[in-house]
Amino acid sequence: MNLTIRACNAAQLPTALLLEADPHLPYVQAYLADGHCYLAELDDLVVGLYVLRARGPGILELMNIAVVPNCQAQGIGTQLLQHALHSARQLGAMRLEVATGSFGHQLTFYQRAGLRVYAVEPDYFLRHYPEPLFEQGLQHKDRLRLAIDLN
Repeated sequence: MNLTIRACNAAQLPTALLLEADPHLPYVQAYLADGHCYLAELDDLVVGLYVLRARGPGILELMNIAVVPNCQAQGIGTQLLQHALHSARQLGAMRLEVATGSFGHQLTFYQRAGLRVYAVEPDYFLRHYPEPLFEQGLQHKDRLRLAIDLN
């Protein structure tokens, strides 16, 4: 198993995989326009991706990170996140931020990597997404912002 993660242009990212992590296409298209895009391939097959975007001076945000469903729970997401942390440092960022729901496996995924909650955005998913988002039978309402210092 030979996982390769490489920079790419936005057009090379599979839309269906981007939508696995963020189901609202207009939002995805907006951040792809000026994002740093990365593709993960396993023996020449696309298995994952992530997108970084400048949020402010010295701050990058992880806008999207996704692994194809049949390759999840194999450590690929963790490798992508570690690569994203490394790439953010290489791009000169002092801090990496991410926004996610207030519960679910994504939250613990980021916390295991050392990201910590610094803000809660009440009713974010209710106000910004046209369709309700559910996970484990619960509707996402609030969004959490997490960050890690990279120095």
